[in-house]
Amino acid sequence: MHAIQSPWDGSALPVPFPAQRTEEHGPGFAVVDVETTGLGRSDRVISAGVYQLDQHGEVTDHWYTLVNPERDPGPVWIHGLTSAVLAGAPTFPEIAAELAARLDGRVMVAHNALFDWNMISREYARAGLRAPVEQRICTMVLARDLALPLPNGKLSSLAEYFGVQQRQAHNALDDARVLAEIFRPSLRMARTAGLPLPLTACVAVTDLGEETPAPQRGSWSSSYRPGRKRPPCPYPNPGRWVDGRPLMQGMRVAITGDTATERELLEDRAIEAGLHIASSVSRLTSLLVTNEPGSWSGKARKAREHGTPVVGEDAFLQLLREVVPHPGV
Repeated sequence: MHAIQSPWDGSALPVPFPAQRTEEHGPGFAVVDVETTGLGRSDRVISAGVYQLDQHGEVTDHWYTLVNPERDPGPVWIHGLTSAVLAGAPTFPEIAAELAARLDGRVMVAHNALFDWNMISREYARAGLRAPVEQRICTMVLARDLALPLPNGKLSSLAEYFGVQQRQAHNALDDARVLAEIFRPSLRMARTAGLPLPLTACVAVTDLGEETPAPQRGSWSSSYRPGRKRPPCPYPNPGRWVDGRPLMQGMRVAITGDTATERELLEDRAIEAGLHIASSVSRLTSLLVTNEPGSWSGKARKAREHGTPVVGEDAFLQLLREVVPHPGV
């Protein structure tokens, strides 16, 4: 049993894996978690945890660092990292080489991997570098492919399913440890079933969140996504969502802007809960999900015009946990 110092209170944080182990079959995987100042393109990494695994999913090493974002740390009530705690930490360019050495040549594994990859990739781009990662695996997608009987896609639900104890949620190293313990049996299950791993190519991010000119008339915006044809929602629209109440089956939900959760996965989870994913916003829309409510996207503008209720992605994910049945069911 090993331990590191907690960045919250200085107490020992146990790490139940050997710190070193000789790899036998190539570089393997890098299980990653980052805590950030927020969810937007201009937000920054404030801590990073990495567990290196061999090809069998066995842990060979672990590493953790705080990162000084040189700005407000964001939701301290979530990650516990105050400006005072981060003041003496290295900046991202100062830890970039060490992090790169732990990622180099490995498949990156993360929970909601698109978000972690985008945040890491943007940090490297700001430093004039590129993260040495070519492929990633999202454990939310892997859990879906394995058809695990989970109530939702939260890390805590996966941890409970596999009997893994979370000691410090939203601590980058402990979340990475939990994910490493989850990934090992998931990897074994996939290989036993002959299920291909959901490998996704990692494309370097170039949009760093700076202001960009509005797209010219007649051109596609960079966020354009072709719609997927979906079966009609079997429930009639019960009306608008009311703050403080649960979502109800049949509600029309529109989503706009960047989301930390892969968009198709977010839509799939909403549809599985009995909601209707709307491609536009009208007076019949029950709810708009966006991390940028003040944006000038067409959906956000229409929501303001119609007085459509708006929630962020995190709040929407919480609401998806308890969607009530339609009264006509």
